[in-house]
Amino acid sequence: MSAEDEQKRMAKYMIIGMWILVVALLTLMFSNILKHQHNPNQQLLSQQDAGNAVVSLKRNRYGHYVASGRINGQPVVFMLDTGATDVAVPTRIAKQLGLKRGRKRVYQTANGPIMAYTTVLDQVRLGNIEVRNVRASINPDMSGEEVLLGMSFLKQLDFSQRGDTLTMRQY
Repeated sequence: MSAEDEQKRMAKYMIIGMWILVVALLTLMFSNILKHQHNPNQQLLSQQDAGNAVVSLKRNRYGHYVASGRINGQPVVFMLDTGATDVAVPTRIAKQLGLKRGRKRVYQTANGPIMAYTTVLDQVRLGNIEVRNVRASINPDMSGEEVLLGMSFLKQLDFSQRGDTLTMRQY
């Protein structure tokens, strides 16, 4: 093989390598854009107002309020659900958090009755809002990556919506 053929072969491999790199970078970029569109509240805007904790959430492109928070000090992603009685934790996430299953209980959901396990969360944190001893359920039927932040947490707060912003205040 001549030196010229060797150079052409190397140039071909370099072009292929460049395209692989471009595709990988574009995939990473679009993945981050989609992740931000799903959870625009990865960095929460928290403030204190007359000694009260205040958090503002932006609605995602699907019309939901999704936000990063913590359960028992460990990071989770919440989806606010005023129709859920308790905080609902998928089994896989409950295992990661080390939650203990309590008694079995029937919950009425939009998709009909389900069996889940009661539990209590020592601490739930959303920005600078913190609630302790929150009633929750471990739901084996949930397969997503999000914890439903139900009324057992939300009833501790005042919240109001203006446009695409939900403001929550803990007194």
